[in-house]
Amino acid sequence: MAPRKSDPTIRIEQQVCFTLHAAARAYDGLYRELLAPHGLSYPQYLALIVLGQSGSQSVKEIGVALRLDSGTLSPMLKRMEAAGLVTRRRDRGDERRVTVALTSTGRERLAGVAEVQREVARASGLRVDELEALMEVLRATAASVDARLGASA
Repeated sequence: MAPRKSDPTIRIEQQVCFTLHAAARAYDGLYRELLAPHGLSYPQYLALIVLGQSGSQSVKEIGVALRLDSGTLSPMLKRMEAAGLVTRRRDRGDERRVTVALTSTGRERLAGVAEVQREVARASGLRVDELEALMEVLRATAASVDARLGASA
């Protein structure tokens, strides 16, 4: 948002990036609190969801879905494997490709955190239709910014 003509000062409350950042930090704290009893971080929770939703995936596919680079994702997946939540297998046809799948323990953990989404929705203070509208707006703005970044790359 541009500063008003009568006020040449750039103000923090006028910054979309800061508002998104503040909301993300609030949600991060909520997820941290809700996932801690399950021994999961927020990115691990998201990885479980992606694998539960889509079945086994390559590390690259998970990274695209979660917007995480392999330098962040690979160590996290190794920790998840050590915890018995996922398996990681090298592709015989392409040694560079690693496929990740949920274990039965991972599926049980995913089922055990089903209440997290409902608790986050309740904590938001928004109705379901308002949450859906917010997600639609956020997806659209992310796509628009991505398109702008792609155009300048």
